[in-house]
Amino acid sequence: MNQETEKPAGERLQKVLAQAGYGSRREIEGWIERGEVKLNGKKASLGDRYKPGDQLKVKNKLVPESRLKAKHSRVIMYHKPVGEVTTRSDPEGRSTVFDNLPKLGSARWIAVGRLDINTSGLLLFTTDGELANQLMHPSTEIEREYAVRVLGDVSDEALKNMTTGVELEDGTAKFDSIADQGGQGANHWYHVVLKEGRNREVRRLWESQGITVSRLMRIRYGNISIPRQVRPGKHQDLRDFEIKALRKLVAEKSAKKK
Repeated sequence: MNQETEKPAGERLQKVLAQAGYGSRREIEGWIERGEVKLNGKKASLGDRYKPGDQLKVKNKLVPESRLKAKHSRVIMYHKPVGEVTTRSDPEGRSTVFDNLPKLGSARWIAVGRLDINTSGLLLFTTDGELANQLMHPSTEIEREYAVRVLGDVSDEALKNMTTGVELEDGTAKFDSIADQGGQGANHWYHVVLKEGRNREVRRLWESQGITVSRLMRIRYGNISIPRQVRPGKHQDLRDFEIKALRKLVAEKSAKKK
């Protein structure tokens, strides 16, 4: 007689702690592997699941059950200026994107991806590590749109190459679309869209065609675009309907992959 497989009780520790704002899922998995997370007094393993009533400790500090039950997440958009680095602290003493973010109590901000020091524009931050993980994961293929100012003439062949695929040192890369935004000479702009966030990928694609990017700004991530009123170095909270739309986008993308 066939029996239906029972679903394991509870949720994985890394997911529960990420949703509670302790960090990204990948970061928390590292803590578990290093023995820094305890479940009911014992060192946790990556396969362990949390159930209501369990006792969880992270780095010897008790995790309040009320925090694990909290479902409200905060998401903000931040307009990163050129010159800031996407890291919590910088050994060279440079300004970081976290310097201008609003202060939190027990939770902490998790960056959704990165922008290099010379790139400006939209960065999303959230207190929900699970949402951050879903938005960044390559399998969900969330669109990123950039405004690019380039130096020199761009041939039709170069545009075709960048939309059909170029071999970079870390594999094939391409833009899903390139839209000419006008301008002349050193002030010619394009909008490009791609569905992954490899290091300096936009710049490297243009450079592969012998074209120099003189300015680069991210203007959209998924269904969130940065409005004009959010000036460089400033942030704005996403409204509840915008956060719901982000979650819906992630759920739809994930469902298509199954």
